[in-house]
Amino acid sequence: MTVVPPVGALGPEWQIPGISAPADAAPAAGGSSFGNVLTQQIGNLTDLQEGAANASQSLANGTATDVSSVVTAVEKAQLAMQLAGQIRTKGSEAINDIFHTQI
Repeated sequence: MTVVPPVGALGPEWQIPGISAPADAAPAAGGSSFGNVLTQQIGNLTDLQEGAANASQSLANGTATDVSSVVTAVEKAQLAMQLAGQIRTKGSEAINDIFHTQI
């Protein structure tokens, strides 16, 4: 299973010349930036996927004691992946809309 690398610093393609964050700018009241939240949620998605894979493997090996918990873990991971896919799609559509906006 591949591991999703953490979201690091943004590359130059995401920088807007002449606009920079103020030196005293701090994250919002929650204490975390969008990038940090995104990284955390991708980590949570990875954990769900790994948990579902482990549960499925234990069911295949015959070591699982509760079949319903395996099915629940797999369905939860599947729904989380579908949600992540939909968020990615909506984000891509939003970026395309912004890029196609005429000024």
